[in-house]
Amino acid sequence: MNPNTLAGTAPVTERAPAATPRPAWWRRPWLSRRSAPYLFISPFFILFAVFGLFPLLFSFYLSFHRWDPAAGLEAMRWVGLENYVYSLRDDDWFHKSLYNTLWLAVVSGLPQHLVALPLAFFFHRALKRSRNFVVGLYFLPFITSTVAVSLVFSSLFSRDFGVVNAVLTPLHDLPLIGWLFPEQNIDWGQPGYTKWMIAFVVWWRYVGWNAVLYLSAMQTIPRDLYEAAEMDGAKGWQQFRYITLPLLRPMIFFAVTLTIIGNLQLFEEPFILTGGTGGIDQAGKTAAMHMYATAFVDGDFGTASAVAWLLFLMIAAATWANHRLLGGRRD
Repeated sequence: MNPNTLAGTAPVTERAPAATPRPAWWRRPWLSRRSAPYLFISPFFILFAVFGLFPLLFSFYLSFHRWDPAAGLEAMRWVGLENYVYSLRDDDWFHKSLYNTLWLAVVSGLPQHLVALPLAFFFHRALKRSRNFVVGLYFLPFITSTVAVSLVFSSLFSRDFGVVNAVLTPLHDLPLIGWLFPEQNIDWGQPGYTKWMIAFVVWWRYVGWNAVLYLSAMQTIPRDLYEAAEMDGAKGWQQFRYITLPLLRPMIFFAVTLTIIGNLQLFEEPFILTGGTGGIDQAGKTAAMHMYATAFVDGDFGTASAVAWLLFLMIAAATWANHRLLGGRRD
Protein backbone atom coordinates (compact mmCIF):
# COMPACT_ATOMS: atom_id res chain seq x y z
CA MET A 1 0.00 0.00 0.00
CA ASN A 2 1.22 3.51 -0.88
CA PRO A 3 2.07 5.25 2.40
CA ASN A 4 0.95 8.59 0.95
CA THR A 5 -2.63 7.32 0.82
CA LEU A 6 -2.84 6.46 4.51
CA ALA A 7 -5.46 8.28 6.47
CA GLY A 8 -4.31 11.45 8.09
CA THR A 9 -1.22 11.67 5.92
CA ALA A 10 -0.88 14.49 3.37
CA PRO A 11 0.43 13.49 -0.05
CA VAL A 12 4.13 14.10 -0.55
CA THR A 13 4.99 16.18 -3.63
CA GLU A 14 8.47 16.50 -5.04
CA ARG A 15 9.83 20.00 -5.33
CA ALA A 16 10.91 21.03 -8.86
CA PRO A 17 14.61 21.76 -9.11
CA ALA A 18 15.52 25.39 -9.22
CA ALA A 19 16.18 26.78 -12.69
CA THR A 20 19.86 27.10 -13.53
CA PRO A 21 20.71 30.75 -13.97
CA ARG A 22 22.00 31.69 -17.44
CA PRO A 23 25.65 32.64 -17.63
CA ALA A 24 26.61 36.27 -17.75
CA TRP A 25 27.74 36.15 -21.40
CA TRP A 26 24.21 35.07 -22.41
CA ARG A 27 22.75 38.33 -21.11
CA ARG A 28 25.19 40.56 -22.97
CA PRO A 29 23.77 43.19 -25.34
CA TRP A 30 25.32 41.71 -28.51
CA LEU A 31 22.93 38.75 -28.25
CA SER A 32 19.84 40.95 -28.34
CA ARG A 33 17.12 40.55 -30.91
CA ARG A 34 18.62 43.31 -32.99
CA SER A 35 22.10 41.78 -33.18
CA ALA A 36 21.13 38.09 -33.36
CA PRO A 37 20.32 38.09 -37.14
CA TYR A 38 23.79 39.42 -37.94
CA LEU A 39 25.28 36.66 -35.84
CA PHE A 40 23.33 34.03 -37.79
CA ILE A 41 24.33 35.31 -41.23
CA SER A 42 27.95 35.95 -40.25
CA PRO A 43 29.18 32.52 -41.52
CA PHE A 44 28.41 33.58 -45.10
CA PHE A 45 30.37 36.82 -44.79
CA ILE A 46 33.26 35.03 -43.11
CA LEU A 47 33.46 32.41 -45.87
CA PHE A 48 33.11 35.08 -48.56
CA ALA A 49 35.87 37.17 -47.01
CA VAL A 50 38.24 34.20 -46.74
CA PHE A 51 37.56 32.44 -50.04
CA GLY A 52 36.23 35.29 -52.19
CA LEU A 53 37.33 38.77 -51.18
CA PHE A 54 40.82 37.92 -49.94
CA PRO A 55 41.90 35.99 -53.10
CA LEU A 56 40.51 38.82 -55.23
CA LEU A 57 42.46 41.52 -53.41
CA PHE A 58 45.57 39.36 -53.13
CA SER A 59 45.61 38.64 -56.87
CA PHE A 60 45.37 42.39 -57.57
CA TYR A 61 48.25 43.03 -55.17
CA LEU A 62 50.20 40.14 -56.68
CA SER A 63 49.85 41.50 -60.22
CA PHE A 64 52.35 44.24 -59.29
CA HIS A 65 54.95 41.77 -57.99
CA ARG A 66 57.19 38.98 -59.07
CA TRP A 67 56.85 36.02 -56.76
CA ASP A 68 58.09 32.48 -56.46
CA PRO A 69 55.53 30.72 -54.22
CA ALA A 70 58.08 28.13 -53.13
CA ALA A 71 60.20 30.88 -51.56
CA GLY A 72 57.43 32.23 -49.34
CA LEU A 73 55.81 35.63 -49.06
CA GLU A 74 59.09 37.34 -48.22
CA ALA A 75 60.28 36.60 -51.78
CA MET A 76 57.71 38.95 -53.34
CA ARG A 77 59.39 41.76 -55.30
CA TRP A 78 57.58 44.92 -56.39
CA VAL A 79 57.77 45.49 -60.15
CA GLY A 80 54.94 47.98 -60.67
CA LEU A 81 53.25 47.71 -64.07
CA GLU A 82 55.93 45.47 -65.52
CA ASN A 83 53.67 42.40 -65.62
CA TYR A 84 50.95 44.33 -67.45
CA VAL A 85 53.42 45.84 -69.93
CA TYR A 86 54.97 42.45 -70.63
CA SER A 87 51.59 40.82 -71.23
CA LEU A 88 50.34 43.58 -73.53
CA ARG A 89 53.54 44.22 -75.47
CA ASP A 90 55.91 41.23 -75.36
CA ASP A 91 53.90 38.10 -74.58
CA ASP A 92 53.11 36.66 -78.01
CA TRP A 93 51.35 33.64 -76.49
CA PHE A 94 48.97 35.94 -74.64
CA HIS A 95 48.21 37.79 -77.85
CA LYS A 96 47.47 34.52 -79.63
CA SER A 97 45.35 33.16 -76.79
CA LEU A 98 43.42 36.44 -76.69
CA TYR A 99 42.76 36.19 -80.42
CA ASN A 100 41.60 32.58 -79.99
CA THR A 101 39.30 33.64 -77.15
CA LEU A 102 37.70 36.44 -79.18
CA TRP A 103 37.33 34.15 -82.20
CA LEU A 104 35.62 31.45 -80.16
CA ALA A 105 33.44 34.02 -78.39
CA VAL A 106 32.11 35.35 -81.70
CA VAL A 107 31.84 32.08 -83.63
CA SER A 108 30.29 30.05 -80.80
CA GLY A 109 28.45 32.83 -78.95
CA LEU A 110 26.57 34.67 -81.69
CA PRO A 111 25.03 31.53 -83.30
CA GLN A 112 23.75 30.46 -79.87
CA HIS A 113 21.28 33.34 -79.82
CA LEU A 114 20.52 33.26 -83.55
CA VAL A 115 19.34 29.67 -83.10
CA ALA A 116 17.96 29.85 -79.54
CA LEU A 117 15.58 32.77 -80.20
CA PRO A 118 13.56 31.25 -83.07
CA LEU A 119 13.82 27.83 -81.43
CA ALA A 120 12.24 29.14 -78.24
CA PHE A 121 9.54 30.91 -80.28
CA PHE A 122 8.76 27.61 -82.02
CA PHE A 123 8.54 25.83 -78.67
CA HIS A 124 6.25 28.54 -77.33
CA ARG A 125 3.83 28.62 -80.25
CA ALA A 126 3.88 25.10 -81.71
CA LEU A 127 4.46 22.70 -78.81
CA LYS A 128 1.85 22.13 -76.12
CA ARG A 129 1.86 18.79 -74.33
CA SER A 130 5.36 17.72 -75.35
CA ARG A 131 6.96 21.13 -74.68
CA ASN A 132 8.54 20.25 -71.34
CA PHE A 133 9.98 16.99 -72.67
CA VAL A 134 11.50 18.60 -75.78
CA VAL A 135 12.87 21.56 -73.82
CA GLY A 136 14.41 19.11 -71.33
CA LEU A 137 16.24 17.35 -74.17
CA TYR A 138 17.70 20.63 -75.40
CA PHE A 139 18.63 21.64 -71.85
CA LEU A 140 20.35 18.31 -71.10
CA PRO A 141 23.78 19.23 -72.60
CA PHE A 142 24.01 22.23 -70.27
CA ILE A 143 23.69 20.16 -67.09
CA THR A 144 25.89 17.34 -68.39
CA SER A 145 29.41 17.18 -66.98
CA THR A 146 31.93 19.11 -69.05
CA VAL A 147 34.41 16.27 -68.74
CA ALA A 148 31.89 13.76 -70.07
CA VAL A 149 30.91 16.02 -72.98
CA SER A 150 34.54 16.70 -73.89
CA LEU A 151 35.50 13.03 -73.76
CA VAL A 152 32.59 12.09 -76.02
CA PHE A 153 33.48 14.71 -78.60
CA SER A 154 37.18 13.79 -78.39
CA SER A 155 36.18 10.26 -79.41
CA LEU A 156 33.86 11.52 -82.16
CA PHE A 157 36.59 13.73 -83.65
CA SER A 158 39.44 11.25 -83.24
CA ARG A 159 41.64 11.14 -86.34
CA ASP A 160 41.86 7.37 -86.75
CA PHE A 161 38.75 6.03 -85.01
CA GLY A 162 36.32 8.97 -84.87
CA VAL A 163 32.85 8.84 -86.38
CA VAL A 164 33.30 12.26 -88.01
CA ASN A 165 36.31 11.18 -90.07
CA ALA A 166 34.62 7.86 -90.84
CA VAL A 167 31.78 9.82 -92.43
CA LEU A 168 33.90 12.47 -94.16
CA THR A 169 36.63 10.22 -95.55
CA PRO A 170 34.47 8.37 -98.12
CA LEU A 171 33.21 11.71 -99.47
CA HIS A 172 35.36 12.75 -102.42
CA ASP A 173 38.24 10.66 -101.08
CA LEU A 174 39.03 13.15 -98.31
CA PRO A 175 42.11 12.36 -96.18
CA LEU A 176 41.87 11.86 -92.44
CA ILE A 177 41.64 15.14 -90.55
CA GLY A 178 43.65 15.69 -87.37
CA TRP A 179 41.26 17.85 -85.39
CA LEU A 180 42.93 18.34 -82.03
CA PHE A 181 46.42 17.21 -81.17
CA PRO A 182 49.81 18.13 -82.69
CA GLU A 183 50.72 14.50 -83.30
CA GLN A 184 47.67 14.30 -85.53
CA ASN A 185 49.00 17.09 -87.75
CA ILE A 186 49.02 14.92 -90.85
CA ASP A 187 47.44 15.81 -94.16
CA TRP A 188 44.49 17.96 -93.12
CA GLY A 189 45.50 18.53 -89.53
CA GLN A 190 45.35 22.32 -89.52
CA PRO A 191 44.81 24.79 -86.64
CA GLY A 192 41.56 26.05 -88.13
CA TYR A 193 39.86 22.71 -87.62
CA THR A 194 40.63 22.83 -83.90
CA LYS A 195 38.89 26.17 -83.49
CA TRP A 196 35.80 25.06 -85.39
CA MET A 197 35.54 21.85 -83.42
CA ILE A 198 35.76 23.64 -80.04
CA ALA A 199 33.29 26.31 -81.20
CA PHE A 200 30.81 23.60 -82.20
CA VAL A 201 31.04 21.90 -78.80
CA VAL A 202 30.51 25.19 -76.93
CA TRP A 203 27.59 26.10 -79.20
CA TRP A 204 26.00 22.66 -78.71
CA ARG A 205 26.26 22.91 -74.93
CA TYR A 206 24.73 26.35 -74.45
CA VAL A 207 22.16 26.79 -77.19
CA GLY A 208 19.61 24.86 -75.09
CA TRP A 209 20.33 27.01 -72.05
CA ASN A 210 19.63 30.20 -74.00
CA ALA A 211 16.50 28.67 -75.51
CA VAL A 212 15.18 27.98 -72.00
CA LEU A 213 15.90 31.58 -70.97
CA TYR A 214 14.03 32.98 -73.95
CA LEU A 215 11.16 30.54 -73.54
CA SER A 216 10.68 31.53 -69.91
CA ALA A 217 10.51 35.19 -70.95
CA MET A 218 8.08 34.47 -73.81
CA GLN A 219 5.69 32.78 -71.43
CA THR A 220 5.28 36.09 -69.58
CA ILE A 221 4.09 37.92 -72.72
CA PRO A 222 0.27 38.34 -72.65
CA ARG A 223 -1.52 36.10 -75.08
CA ASP A 224 -3.88 38.97 -75.92
CA LEU A 225 -1.14 40.70 -77.90
CA TYR A 226 -0.76 37.76 -80.26
CA GLU A 227 -4.53 37.37 -80.63
CA ALA A 228 -4.88 41.02 -81.51
CA ALA A 229 -2.06 40.71 -84.03
CA GLU A 230 -3.72 37.68 -85.62
CA MET A 231 -6.97 39.61 -85.96
CA ASP A 232 -5.06 42.36 -87.75
CA GLY A 233 -3.62 39.79 -90.16
CA ALA A 234 -0.07 39.53 -88.75
CA LYS A 235 1.74 36.33 -89.70
CA GLY A 236 4.00 34.32 -87.43
CA TRP A 237 7.20 36.09 -88.56
CA GLN A 238 5.57 39.49 -88.10
CA GLN A 239 4.41 38.57 -84.60
CA PHE A 240 7.94 37.44 -83.76
CA ARG A 241 9.49 40.64 -85.10
CA TYR A 242 7.07 43.24 -83.77
CA ILE A 243 5.83 41.64 -80.54
CA THR A 244 8.24 39.01 -79.29
CA LEU A 245 11.58 40.65 -80.01
CA PRO A 246 10.80 44.08 -78.48
CA LEU A 247 9.37 42.53 -75.31
CA LEU A 248 12.30 40.11 -75.03
CA ARG A 249 14.88 42.88 -75.06
CA PRO A 250 15.66 42.71 -71.30
CA MET A 251 16.10 38.93 -71.49
CA ILE A 252 18.25 39.23 -74.62
CA PHE A 253 20.48 41.66 -72.75
CA PHE A 254 20.74 39.25 -69.81
CA ALA A 255 21.43 36.19 -71.99
CA VAL A 256 24.01 37.96 -74.16
CA THR A 257 25.76 39.26 -71.03
CA LEU A 258 26.04 35.72 -69.68
CA THR A 259 27.42 34.56 -73.04
CA ILE A 260 30.03 37.33 -73.08
CA ILE A 261 31.21 36.52 -69.57
CA GLY A 262 31.24 32.77 -70.15
CA ASN A 263 32.95 32.79 -73.56
CA LEU A 264 35.64 35.32 -72.68
CA GLN A 265 36.72 33.16 -69.73
CA LEU A 266 36.28 29.87 -71.62
CA PHE A 267 38.47 27.19 -70.09
CA GLU A 268 36.97 23.76 -69.46
CA GLU A 269 35.97 22.67 -72.98
CA PRO A 270 39.20 23.63 -74.82
CA PHE A 271 41.39 22.47 -71.94
CA ILE A 272 39.88 18.97 -71.82
CA LEU A 273 39.46 18.61 -75.58
CA THR A 274 43.10 19.50 -76.27
CA GLY A 275 44.49 17.73 -73.22
CA GLY A 276 45.69 21.05 -71.79
CA THR A 277 48.08 21.59 -74.74
CA GLY A 278 45.99 24.02 -76.74
CA GLY A 279 45.79 21.72 -79.76
CA ILE A 280 47.56 22.10 -83.09
CA ASP A 281 49.74 25.22 -83.07
CA GLN A 282 47.98 26.33 -79.86
CA ALA A 283 44.87 27.08 -81.92
CA GLY A 284 42.58 26.12 -79.04
CA LYS A 285 44.47 27.90 -76.27
CA THR A 286 42.27 30.55 -74.65
CA ALA A 287 43.27 33.45 -72.40
CA ALA A 288 42.09 31.53 -69.33
CA MET A 289 44.23 28.54 -70.36
CA HIS A 290 47.21 30.84 -70.85
CA MET A 291 46.66 32.32 -67.39
CA TYR A 292 46.53 28.82 -65.88
CA ALA A 293 49.71 27.72 -67.69
CA THR A 294 51.56 30.90 -66.71
CA ALA A 295 50.76 30.36 -63.04
CA PHE A 296 50.89 26.60 -62.51
CA VAL A 297 53.27 25.49 -65.28
CA ASP A 298 55.70 28.42 -65.53
CA GLY A 299 55.33 29.41 -61.86
CA ASP A 300 54.90 33.12 -62.74
CA PHE A 301 51.96 34.04 -60.52
CA GLY A 302 52.52 37.78 -60.91
CA THR A 303 52.09 37.75 -64.69
CA ALA A 304 49.17 35.33 -64.37
CA SER A 305 47.43 37.75 -62.00
CA ALA A 306 48.02 40.58 -64.46
CA VAL A 307 46.48 38.47 -67.24
CA ALA A 308 43.48 37.78 -65.00
CA TRP A 309 42.86 41.48 -64.41
CA LEU A 310 43.36 42.32 -68.10
CA LEU A 311 40.77 39.68 -68.90
CA PHE A 312 38.46 41.22 -66.28
CA LEU A 313 38.82 44.65 -67.91
CA MET A 314 38.05 43.18 -71.31
CA ILE A 315 34.91 41.45 -69.97
CA ALA A 316 33.83 44.67 -68.25
CA ALA A 317 34.29 46.64 -71.48
CA ALA A 318 32.34 44.09 -73.52
CA THR A 319 29.55 44.04 -70.93
CA TRP A 320 29.39 47.84 -70.94
CA ALA A 321 29.15 47.85 -74.75
CA ASN A 322 26.38 45.28 -74.58
CA HIS A 323 24.57 47.44 -72.03
CA ARG A 324 24.80 50.44 -74.34
CA LEU A 325 23.47 48.33 -77.20
CA LEU A 326 20.71 46.32 -75.52
CA GLY A 327 20.36 47.42 -71.91
CA GLY A 328 19.51 51.10 -72.26
CA ARG A 329 15.94 52.36 -72.21
CA ARG A 330 14.14 53.33 -75.34
CA ASP A 331 11.41 55.90 -75.32
